[in-house]
Amino acid sequence: MTTHVTIIGAGLGGLTLARVLHVHGIPATVYEAEASPMSRLQGGMLDIHEYNGQLALEAADLMHEFRAIILEGRQATRVLDLDGTVLMEEPDDGTGGRPEVQRGELRQILLDSLPAGTVRWGQKVTGVRGLGEGRHEVVFADGGTVVTSLLVGADGAWSRVRPLLSDATPEYFGRAFVETYLYDSETRHPTAAKTVGGGSLFVFARDTGASGRWIAAHREKGETLHAYVMLAKPQEWFARIDFSDAAAATAGIVAEFDGWAPEITALITDSDTAPVLRPLNRLPIGHRWDRVPGATLIGDAAHLSPPDGEGANLAMQDGAELGKFIAAHPDDIEAALTSYEEALFPRSAAAATDAVATNEAMGQQLIDASGRDGRTV
Repeated sequence: MTTHVTIIGAGLGGLTLARVLHVHGIPATVYEAEASPMSRLQGGMLDIHEYNGQLALEAADLMHEFRAIILEGRQATRVLDLDGTVLMEEPDDGTGGRPEVQRGELRQILLDSLPAGTVRWGQKVTGVRGLGEGRHEVVFADGGTVVTSLLVGADGAWSRVRPLLSDATPEYFGRAFVETYLYDSETRHPTAAKTVGGGSLFVFARDTGASGRWIAAHREKGETLHAYVMLAKPQEWFARIDFSDAAAATAGIVAEFDGWAPEITALITDSDTAPVLRPLNRLPIGHRWDRVPGATLIGDAAHLSPPDGEGANLAMQDGAELGKFIAAHPDDIEAALTSYEEALFPRSAAAATDAVATNEAMGQQLIDASGRDGRTV
């Protein structure tokens, strides 16, 4: 019978798994490399979808807490032309099924729902090895080790657990985000705040690079504007930019948007933070592995894909589904893991296919749908 589950990674997927197990009375320990919950910025906004992320929160019995952190109005979307003309505008009428929350607040809900001591902070994994009969030893950077009969890799793109199950490694997708933040936007950046509107903003190139050159922004909590600048460039191109020099990095990035309206490019030039480069990587579409006794993967460790708004939702769905399978087969862990992976592989393959298609077509579809007449659709 399952007595304990070892989870590597305290992201949304790993914490959802730990919470669902806790709901079913199954103990788990989560090992996380970060020193504390607040040791780094926890990303921006997430839209949590009614068909996966919200179902995971229902399984975790946390829907009440989730509803309390929803940022009303943030499902509003607008698309601008390069000169600032509004091409499309959709208000948030509350029926979109994808309410927005801050990633850090959602993570904190999950952390608060777990028994004290469930998450062991500052435990960076350096290696994992099989001991036979479904048992594995996890080695930490401080020299400590733990042996477990049920190991779950929830440790993201560069998972230390994945090599137990698969030889696959992430590859660069040919695109990268550059992130910026504008704080106190209503008073310090009013033009940019007006340009972004009440929810999300998208501005796409109108050329052959439309799918790989665009600027997006979210209005986050506390009048913060969080911008994502997408560029389809080889890694060598980004390597020539000195991101340790904020002014030089800003100049290098904004030069790619020459001729765009200044109220749009202000999301780059007026940033209150240095531009942060986020290369996009992916695992092969349809990534899968043969059943390895006592071990499995969830989230990006299992199916890293280009961003399309599904990543966090899928990780939470993985964690919830795995937790439910373990609870349903407490006396037969291999049956639980087999059932989980049989459902995971086709689901993640379909999601990865959609993510690649979305990234390759992004911009052109909205441009074609909205036209140039500024109508609301």
